[in-house]
This record gives sequence, structure tokens and C-alpha cells, in this order.
Amino acid sequence: MTEALLTALALAMVIEGIGPFIGPSRWRRMMLRLAQLPDRSLRVFGAITMGLGVLLLQLLGP
Repeated sequence: MTEALLTALALAMVIEGIGPFIGPSRWRRMMLRLAQLPDRSLRVFGAITMGLGVLLLQLLGP
């Protein structure tokens, strides 16, 4: 279980690093825009993203 969790964390770090690596100025502009969004919008975005992730895990899981 621990190995799977660390693997998932490592993959998340790789995916998160793609944006700043490929297009740092575009990534920075996007982060600045996100920082200006209301908390409610960010929470809705986070909830949708987590829901899609759980759905994907269910589809891919054993």
C-alpha cells in the first residue's frame, strides 16, 4: 500500500512539473489568474477534479 501511494505521489509530481517546464511564462500567467478567482470557484474546480480522479480510479481499478 505504501509503495502504491508513493508511486502515485511521484506521478502527481511529474505531471505537476510539466506545465512550468514546458511553458513557464504561460504557467505563471495561469497561476496569477487562478489566484484572482473567488474561493467558491476554486472549491468547485477542486471538487470536480477530485470527482473525475475518483471516477478514473474506479474505471482503471481491479
